[in-house]
Amino acid sequence: MAERSAQLNGDHQAAQVIPVADEDVRAIYDFSRALPSHAVEELLSLGVCNQCILRLFGIGEHLCYCCSLSPSLLNSVFGDSTETRKQRSTSGTNEEHQNFSGSSTSRGSKIVCSLCLGILQSIYCDDKKLVVEKDSAKDLAISIAELVKHEGYQIEGFSLEVSLPPVIVENETSFWLYMKRKYGSELWFQGKSHNECISVKDALKISLVKPLETFLDCESNRSTIRIRLTYTQPEALSQNSTEKNEGVKRRKIGTGNGLETADDDLKCSDFSMSDADAAVEKPLESLQTSESSENFKFSSKLVSEPCQLVFSCYRTHIYFGGRYLKYSRNVSQTRWIIDDERMGEASVEELIGCNILPLCRGDTYKFHAAGREDIDVRMLGSGRPFLVEIQNARHVPSEMSVKNLEKEINELEKKLVGVKNLKIVGSQGWTLMREGESEKQKQYAALVWISRPLKDDDFQSISSHKDMLIMQKTPVRVLHRRSPLEREKIIHWMRMERISGHSQYFLLHLCTQAGTYIKEFVHGDLGRTHPSIGSILDCRAEILQLDVTDVKMDCFLTEEGYP
Repeated sequence: MAERSAQLNGDHQAAQVIPVADEDVRAIYDFSRALPSHAVEELLSLGVCNQCILRLFGIGEHLCYCCSLSPSLLNSVFGDSTETRKQRSTSGTNEEHQNFSGSSTSRGSKIVCSLCLGILQSIYCDDKKLVVEKDSAKDLAISIAELVKHEGYQIEGFSLEVSLPPVIVENETSFWLYMKRKYGSELWFQGKSHNECISVKDALKISLVKPLETFLDCESNRSTIRIRLTYTQPEALSQNSTEKNEGVKRRKIGTGNGLETADDDLKCSDFSMSDADAAVEKPLESLQTSESSENFKFSSKLVSEPCQLVFSCYRTHIYFGGRYLKYSRNVSQTRWIIDDERMGEASVEELIGCNILPLCRGDTYKFHAAGREDIDVRMLGSGRPFLVEIQNARHVPSEMSVKNLEKEINELEKKLVGVKNLKIVGSQGWTLMREGESEKQKQYAALVWISRPLKDDDFQSISSHKDMLIMQKTPVRVLHRRSPLEREKIIHWMRMERISGHSQYFLLHLCTQAGTYIKEFVHGDLGRTHPSIGSILDCRAEILQLDVTDVKMDCFLTEEGYP
């Protein structure tokens, strides 16, 4: 210990133990020399890695460079070789250190850190549960960049996301409390706060962002490309936590900022707490300062495996908005399968979505529309607003590519559907479509037959009704899938158009509130809709064909205001 203290407190001549190549290494070295030697010795003997020592004591500006240094150079900074650390962690100087160091076993040339569980050392288990050791964060960044490039993402920026197991925060809080109890009376520790320490998550981001920006040749920003690192708790640690907390009863107290155990044995906090306590992250200041440091014993059964790491890349959803037209009476809006048999010859969803998806090289898509029409109803005129949500697109097409795609869809051989004003829209397009859906008006053209010849008065009778209220019970034809409710709807206006040579047929043009059942408004649905065309004309009325001719909403229009 005396030899170690002399080494840490020596003058700048001792700087020759490392090759000072630039200002960052010099700054890290000077920072480490200013640390209290006995505290550093304690941390090393407890199996804490060099990176965690630096972040716990508050180094921030040079942490990125620190995590990119090779292990040998970092060991030189602390004047402590890997082999010496192995011997120290194996032998120990007292029983407490010996128990705690049992949690840090050798993994090739490295020892898994007791605090970060190898995360800042770039040690992790892959999906095959094999231990992977990277020399530095830079090497880990290379592996991540290779994944992004292999997936073929068009990338102009990225956002780094990190998910850590709760045990990391728990370990750190318990450990800091241990240090506070042990060194709180010493001058160098006074005034220090756990909140001032750089977290494992932030330290990992700091160490990876710069290398990733270099390897991917773009900046870290609020991009739609998300690089996600998901660390999960080692199995042995999970099993240990489960065994340790069997039979422990908990009760909720206070205002919801913590859990307090009914078992006093948990006051003897292990270095690793249970997963059940993870949800609370009890603030350090809320712990009882009157408890003695002897109550905080470190378990000798802690695991030595690093966390399992899965890193992935994905793009947040991109949306294509526009208006669709449906020219066929045998095309459903969405894919319709009953008893493994397709209803209709195609669907709007597939004809549009299946053409957009390959252009974006996405995983899958979802189709959303502002309402729907029956399979036997055409969608004409201005078209119906829709969104196609592309999930995890590798490529974001240009405006010209989208226009070409619109043309290709409109020139499909069977001419079943058409598209207007197709473009990439932000998530606000979804909000705009949903906000306008409940307030929209819809116009229709219906071919109607009545049981008697038309009279001249019928035309005046129908057109005289303005903003007429009707009551509609859930139609018989949809009672099997809709709640039996009574709805009040508005018929804004109507007019009749003669069909030459036919005295009992006419075209009914009308504008209604969204959600009106038009077929039932014509024939009355056994009296479940009142009034109806049949009751107004005092005869039997049947609808033969129906077309939607306009959906009055402000979304996905051209600059001139027309679809």
